[in-house]
Amino acid sequence: MLRACTSFLLLAVGLISVSVPLAGPARAEDPAEAPQISRFSGKAVPRFASLRYSAVHGRRGPGLDHPIIWRYEREGLPVLIVRETTGWRRIRDVSGDEVWVGARMLSEDATALVAEETTLRSRPFEQSRALARLEADVLVRVDTCADGWCKVEVGKTRGQVRQTALWGATPHPDKEAEQRLAALSGNR
Repeated sequence: MLRACTSFLLLAVGLISVSVPLAGPARAEDPAEAPQISRFSGKAVPRFASLRYSAVHGRRGPGLDHPIIWRYEREGLPVLIVRETTGWRRIRDVSGDEVWVGARMLSEDATALVAEETTLRSRPFEQSRALARLEADVLVRVDTCADGWCKVEVGKTRGQVRQTALWGATPHPDKEAEQRLAALSGNR
């Protein structure tokens, strides 16, 4: 309970000021979390999604009868779906905390949080022209990622950011990758 309260305070501070650095980001690349196809959604788990609304309640378990233990207040915030049931998704946030949310509270829009101060560049290489300096906790829309760089949009500015500076940019499997994974698992 103390961890949830402390994490909530950290999240609330992060929402108030975008210049506050985030706690070390949780990583999706944990080998224990090899992607599998969910029998509930037919999609890969784990996978990133984003919050559909500016107010989303996180619950202790998958159902309205479970108590609310968290309240997210940032539309578009990326979250990692780590488990699914009918109508419910267990999500992990950037702080590593996990709660259950209704599936309809999530969107497949690709977003990411800037995990560390970085430079938005005109092209996908370090020597390209700098467009802007992005502070930690800035929310970006992600177009595509390739070769360690992601095409992102911040406000009306578009550019390239190193993928390692983002939390939420991967795994966001494309349909072809999901189909290959489904074929390997024997689900079609």
